[in-house]
Amino acid sequence: MYYFPLQPPYFLLLVGFLAALTSGLALSGTLKVIVQEWPNERSENTKPRSSLKQLFVPFLGITAGTCLFMSSGLEIFGLPSLLALGVGLPVSLLTCLLVWLQLGSMMTFIEREGMQSLDLDSFS
Repeated sequence: MYYFPLQPPYFLLLVGFLAALTSGLALSGTLKVIVQEWPNERSENTKPRSSLKQLFVPFLGITAGTCLFMSSGLEIFGLPSLLALGVGLPVSLLTCLLVWLQLGSMMTFIEREGMQSLDLDSFS
């Protein structure tokens, strides 16, 4: 007997997308505030990793939304729920972990070298 889900999780797909989107907007706003405060904090010698603590909750929301979105999307395309979760969860978590590590290294690099170090158009 062929099994096809009667009601694909379109609602969960939308919830995951909106959670990731709103958390991304919160991450963007928090990151802008952190970057604007860097000139004031340079004289205080703050730790580079202290700013990552402020970004953890919005990034966790992006990760959860991405996991829900990917798992629901795979389930819509016909995968069983457990298989969709088994594929979507590790792929989403690994991708978000790599993005988190890259964000941390870029913030450390910018704090150490300055914002001009990212300008690829100038040769000075």
